[in-house]
Amino acid sequence: MARAQTTADIFNAIAEPRRREIVDVLARGGPRDVGGLVDALRIPQPAVSKHLAVLRKVGAVTVEQVGRRRVYRLEPTVLKPVHDWVKMYEQYWSHKLDRIKERAERLAAERGRRPRTDDPAQEQQR
Repeated sequence: MARAQTTADIFNAIAEPRRREIVDVLARGGPRDVGGLVDALRIPQPAVSKHLAVLRKVGAVTVEQVGRRRVYRLEPTVLKPVHDWVKMYEQYWSHKLDRIKERAERLAAERGRRPRTDDPAQEQQR
C-alpha cells in the first residue's frame, strides 16, 4: 500500500516529530523567522525550511515578509481537527487517571494508619 502524502492533511503533516516541535515552538514562543526556529530546535536551516513548507501547505503556518526576513506564525485553528479527534479518547485516560488517584489516596490513607517497615528513620526509633 502506498504511503499517504505528508501534505495531504494536518494529521499527516504533524506525524513527523520535527514538525510537531516546530508547532510547539511557534505555539509557545509566538511568530519566528527561520533563524529563530533553527536556534530553538538546533537543526539545520534546510531541514527547518523543508518542514515549514509542509506545514504551510496544510495551512498550519503562515508566512509574512518583514523586511528581509520571513516570519512564520502558527494557525491554531488548523489543528482543531486533531484536537477534536483526540478529545473523543479523553474519557479513557480520564477514567484511568481517576482510578490512579483513588488508589494513591487509598494507599496513602493505609500508610497513615500503620507504620512503614521500610523507613530507616522508624527503624532507628525502635
